[in-house]
Amino acid sequence: MFILPLMAILLGIEFFMVFDRVTSHYEERLRESYTILVVTKKPMEASKFKAIDAHISQVDPIPKKRIAQEIAQGLRNTGTAEILKALPCFYTLHLDRYLSRQDVERIRKKLLRHPTIKKVETFGENHRAKYNLFIFLKIVFWSFVTLLSLVSVFLIVKQMEVWQLAHRERMRIMEVFGAPMLLRSGVLFRMGIVDAIVATLFSAGLFALLRYYWAPISGVEILSRNRELLFEPKDLAILGGISLALVITAVLSVTIKSGEIRE
Repeated sequence: MFILPLMAILLGIEFFMVFDRVTSHYEERLRESYTILVVTKKPMEASKFKAIDAHISQVDPIPKKRIAQEIAQGLRNTGTAEILKALPCFYTLHLDRYLSRQDVERIRKKLLRHPTIKKVETFGENHRAKYNLFIFLKIVFWSFVTLLSLVSVFLIVKQMEVWQLAHRERMRIMEVFGAPMLLRSGVLFRMGIVDAIVATLFSAGLFALLRYYWAPISGVEILSRNRELLFEPKDLAILGGISLALVITAVLSVTIKSGEIRE
């Protein structure tokens, strides 16, 4: 009686965890691919960049020799050594997380205030497009979570009411004959635990099939290359714990409410 409503809740929770992992992975990829280009008058240490803003996590100098060689190929009368003397220093900055446009602009202004820094390029248009896409995914994600939470609460409440109506008479008869609460609710506990195990195995098994059989042929790059996002072994323990908690709550609710009824 409890398997289908419980499966609906567990599938929604698992989808929530999968979607959270996918969006987190996408955010990490955006963070790794995004860099800020900085041009300085003279060499600067990484610690000085990090002191300007705490979100600057990594500083990579761009070799000047490689740039000078590329420039020298287009100039006949100028050697690489002369170009090296005239070139400023170039650095790429990596951030600790994927920031909003406002935060990136704030970092750009703070960098430009430093007397050694000549120019800062944040690649605003490219960042804006990717950031807007990421925000859209976040909005869809949290909208789904909100709807899922409301439906889950409704299912739990209704299932408790169904259990109370279905077993109220039997619980009252056992109470009249002096049966303790654990004995009165023993059958419900056993039935609920079995339902929780079955619902957990079905829900986890479905997402395990998606990971091992559907993801490789899905054509979705982020899933085919990162199949572990669809299902992790710890998900089975999480779903099992949640299902048992819901069942115990439901049984205790039925037992307590049946004990409160007096004819």
